[in-house]
Amino acid sequence: MRDFKVTKSQDGLHVVKASQEAFPQLKPADLFHALKRRDIRIDGKKINKDIAVREGSIVEIWLPDDLFDGVSKAAPKAKPQEKMFEIIAETKGLLIVNKFQGIAVHSGRDDIDDTLIDQIRGTTRYKEAELCHRIDMNTGGLVLIAKNKQALADCVELFKSNIVTKRYRALVLGEPDEGEPAVGEDGTIYMEVKGYLEKTRQGKVYIHDEKQPGDLDIATKYRILKTFKGAGPEGESVSDLELELVTGRTHQIRAQFAHLGHPVIGDGNYGRNKVNLHFETKDGKKVRYQQLFSCQILFGRVPKNNMHVDVSGKTYKIGPDYNVRLM
Repeated sequence: MRDFKVTKSQDGLHVVKASQEAFPQLKPADLFHALKRRDIRIDGKKINKDIAVREGSIVEIWLPDDLFDGVSKAAPKAKPQEKMFEIIAETKGLLIVNKFQGIAVHSGRDDIDDTLIDQIRGTTRYKEAELCHRIDMNTGGLVLIAKNKQALADCVELFKSNIVTKRYRALVLGEPDEGEPAVGEDGTIYMEVKGYLEKTRQGKVYIHDEKQPGDLDIATKYRILKTFKGAGPEGESVSDLELELVTGRTHQIRAQFAHLGHPVIGDGNYGRNKVNLHFETKDGKKVRYQQLFSCQILFGRVPKNNMHVDVSGKTYKIGPDYNVRLM
C-alpha cells in the first residue's frame, strides 16, 4: 500500500489520473482493477468509481509493492480467471470450498465479472452450481455450493430449519468480556453478545444497544482461544476468537465487535485506520484484508427426505489463514 496527499494542482482530477501523477509507474488497468476491488480509499473511505479528488485529501492505493516499484512485468500478474478457491470436500449435492480472500462470491451492485460462483461454474463440471449462502469478499473460508437447483432448494431448507451452524475465527483488538454465558450447538461454552442492526439503503450497517424502528436482532457467541499480550498499537492485547453465529446478518461480526470496542484487525470499514496501520503481514507488508475466516460448518440432523442427508451430523473444518505478525 502507498498513499499520497492531493496537491493544489491535482484538485479536481479523477482519482486514477491523480494516482498516476503521484506514481507514474502505475498502469491505468491496475488502478481501475483496484477500484473494482474497492482497494482505493480517499480519507479512509473505500471507493469503487473514478471520482474527483480534492486538495488535502489522502488517497490510499492498496496494490502490491512490486507495481509501485515498476517491476510488474517481471512479476506474475493475476489473471482474470486465476483460481481463488479450493474444494475441501464433495458430497452428493454439495461442494464445500475454501474461498480465498479478495474474491466476491457473486456479482452485486458493482457488477464484478470474476466471482467465486463464476469460477466454480467455469472450472468444474457443475455448470449449474449455485451459492447456498454468502460471505464478504475480503473474508476467507468455507462456502457451501449447491451442484444444481434441487440441491440449492434442499440446502436452503436446512438453513431455514437452523440445521446448519457457521463458525468463524477472527483476530480482534483487546480481550472481549461482554455478554452472557451460552452453549454452542455441540456443547462448547461461549459468551453471547446481542444487539440490534440497522442496514441503510446504501448498504451501511450500524449497531444499536436499544432497538430502533427497522432494526434486526443480532446475536453472536464467542470464546477467546488465544491472547497476544501487548500486540496492539498502544500495548493492547489482540485476541484470537472463535465465533458461532446465532443470526447471520450483513457484516454482523465485523460491525458488532467494532461496536463493542474490539474491531477485527485489518477491517477497513468498521475498524480503525490507526490500528490497522500498526500491523504488518508476516512478510513485512501492510495488512490488506480483514483477519476473519469462515472456519467451520456444522450440520445437525438432516431429515431423510432431504438430499443432503449424507452430511447429517458432520462438521467441516479448516484453520484460519491469518497473515499478521503478532509476536
